[in-house]
Order: sequence, then structure tokens, then C-alpha cells
Amino acid sequence: MPSRHEEDGVGADDAELGILVERAQRGDEDAFAEAYRLVHPGLLGYVRGLVGEDAEDVASEAWLEIARDLGRFRGDGAGFRGWTAAIARNRALDHLRRQRRRPRTSLLEQDVLELPGGHDTAAAALERLSTEEALALVRSLPRDQAEAVLLRVVVGLDGPATARVLGKRPGAVRTAGHRGLRRLAGLLAAAESPRRRKDGT
Repeated sequence: MPSRHEEDGVGADDAELGILVERAQRGDEDAFAEAYRLVHPGLLGYVRGLVGEDAEDVASEAWLEIARDLGRFRGDGAGFRGWTAAIARNRALDHLRRQRRRPRTSLLEQDVLELPGGHDTAAAALERLSTEEALALVRSLPRDQAEAVLLRVVVGLDGPATARVLGKRPGAVRTAGHRGLRRLAGLLAAAESPRRRKDGT
């Protein structure tokens, strides 16, 4: 199933992003601003999924580092998304260590993972939720699952890039992402049942 970003043309945006990054590396400030515009919303969503309300501050720290080290980056537009996500993740984990807290973990039992059609159901239902509602649900997952879902669905990275950011094998990341989406399906089904009863549907 294509991600939301694939459907919205992030793959096409990556070609443009690669050109913008090259121009920014040559000192074009307008190109850097445009690259920021393309990357920041997904990056902020990822950071918000990790640190909650402190996301703006953490993302700002990440962008300072990105701007400082831009000349060292080598790669294309998709690679730039992965590189910025890795920097943002490091800043988020530093922030969490300073705050001595971690993203909340789910209290759901393992049997939630056995719900049928989890990936499609969760992805479709997440589309209907507001950003804050969706990120609150994602934050309730175990961290490995939450990060895999955020990097794939919110940032728009592919499997190998997600694995590189997390420092894990692609198979482990695929498993975590699949489990996270199935668990989200259970959370979404539980949340929608009272709404349907209230609406009489």
C-alpha cells in the first residue's frame, strides 16, 4: 500500500528537493528556505510524536544543526529527508534524556496485534483524524513501533531509509511498523465504537 506521502507526490518532491539542497549548499538562502518548507512539516510531526509539546523547540535545534552541517551532506532529496530525520531524532532523544522521560508506552495486550486488516484500517483511519489526535495515538505505541510509523507515514521515508535512521535492520523496522499499524487499528476501532453508538450508526 503506498504511503500518504507517495500518494501526495513526495517522490516527485524529492527530485525538486535534491536540486534545492544543491543550490542551498552553494549559498542560495532562498533554496534553503524552500527545502525547509518541503521537509519541515513531516519532520515536526515526527518530533512531536517523540517529545510531544516540546516539538517546536527540538525541531528548531535540529534545523540549526542541519543548517550548520549542510555542506557535509551528500545525497539526493530522499537522502536529505533521511539525514534530517536522523538529526531530529538525535536532538529528540537528547531532549528526552534531559527531561528523564520517554514517549509513553501502550498498555494494550499482545492480542491487539492479531486484529485483521490492521495496516489498511489504521492508515485510512489516521487520515480522518486531526494531526494532534493521530500523533497522540502514535505516541501511545511502544517507541520502536511509534518511530517506525512516524518515519514511514509522517516523514515519508522508505523502509531502508527508516532502518538507517533508527540504526536497525530493515526487517526489524518492517516488523515494528506493521505491528504499530495493527495496534493503531485496535486503538482506532476502540475509539470509534462509542462514536458510532452515539451517532446511532
